Amino acid sequence: MSAAGLPQPRPAGSFADAVARARAAGELLVQPRMGFPTVEQMGAGLRAVHDARARTVGTITLDSYTRVGDHGSARRALQAGEDLNGFPIVAHGGQVTRRMIDDAGTGGFAVQVRHGSPLPLGIVQALVDAGLDATEGGPVSYCLPYSRTPLTEAVDAWARSCELLAEQVPGAHLESFGGCMLGQLCPPSLLVALSVLEGLFFRQHGLHSISLSYAQQTSFPQDVAALAALRRLAGEYLEGTDWHVVLYTYMGVFPRSVPGALALLRDSARLAAVTGTERLIVKTPAEAHRIPTVEDNVRALEEAAAAARDAAFTEADLPDDGEADDLYREARDLVEATLELNGDVGRALSAAFARGHLDVPYCLHADNAQRTRSHIDRRGRLQWTSAGRMPVRAAADRGTGAVGAEELLGMLSHVQNTFDRAALEPSAQSSPALRAGHA
Repeated sequence: MSAAGLPQPRPAGSFADAVARARAAGELLVQPRMGFPTVEQMGAGLRAVHDARARTVGTITLDSYTRVGDHGSARRALQAGEDLNGFPIVAHGGQVTRRMIDDAGTGGFAVQVRHGSPLPLGIVQALVDAGLDATEGGPVSYCLPYSRTPLTEAVDAWARSCELLAEQVPGAHLESFGGCMLGQLCPPSLLVALSVLEGLFFRQHGLHSISLSYAQQTSFPQDVAALAALRRLAGEYLEGTDWHVVLYTYMGVFPRSVPGALALLRDSARLAAVTGTERLIVKTPAEAHRIPTVEDNVRALEEAAAAARDAAFTEADLPDDGEADDLYREARDLVEATLELNGDVGRALSAAFARGHLDVPYCLHADNAQRTRSHIDRRGRLQWTSAGRMPVRAAADRGTGAVGAEELLGMLSHVQNTFDRAALEPSAQSSPALRAGHA
């Protein structure tokens, strides 16, 4: 607070306003995931993203110590000049971060803090102190994949964090990471349902500017159908809320060849553009080999923006008749089965996982039932192999649902191999198989 008792000016622009301006201009908003430990490195990264030849928002990705609440180790690493894999916002403190954003000279540039913490209260307070208004995560999506924290503890911590953000930051924005739950092996209906459920959780705890995530997967037509289902379900459950959709460039094993990686990045940008998705989180061709530099990130942002501007549908991109409706109904059944358990969304989420009504395949967290499995079918689509106690239908021809180690490794490398193989065959660069992510 200033001496006059008024809130201090916020150094960063409104995240929700940046999305609204991009939507009004009909342009895809592109965003990196980068984070650097020092003020000098992080500030330079923000300036470079701001100056990229694309419509962008900035990112401050936090380090691993900060994600787990070990701020003492983060401070010691900074003092010793040791490298960190992100920006330790709590160790630096709100005022230092505020000055960094001011000194970056980016004016009203919108910046989001990305972290991965199941217990984010300290991080949220630090970003509020820094004058920022946007972050991401959620009680399920930042707990089950990344921690051993009991889900009930994460739900309580995220409830307090949402309320803090809502009380202290007018127009604060929160993105659900629910559409990225081990996204490379999770059939889309569960990703859609988790995004909507976390959006409802955020709204219940006072936030009214929300984004819903979805991770690009193994099939372009299936992803088109899933994004349509997500928009339809969000329109029903989040009516009256300011929401938009954010797509992630494929989060699994990335192609090792530069041509293959660029083709996958362009595919994600085209997917975002043709489905009306407002924001895209990019990956870079360096992902398979090393931590991307600022220059790597800027090139990826500009490549994605150019691909989105040139995007067009082809017949091969279209989902099967009724595919979007089927995904919508499956996701809606998951949402309804969860909300029936309790009027409080957080308690409903905990109960749904305890009963196996929500169950993420291949997720080893103790609060996940681990009764579901998935497979990639002959057309490249992700399907349920076994559904456990969830109200979804598994493929009838998969027997017990057992997936061996060889098949699992093949699934994990499916997209990498598809795009790398196509990159070696010039005639395949524009083929429907490459665009759809088919084997």
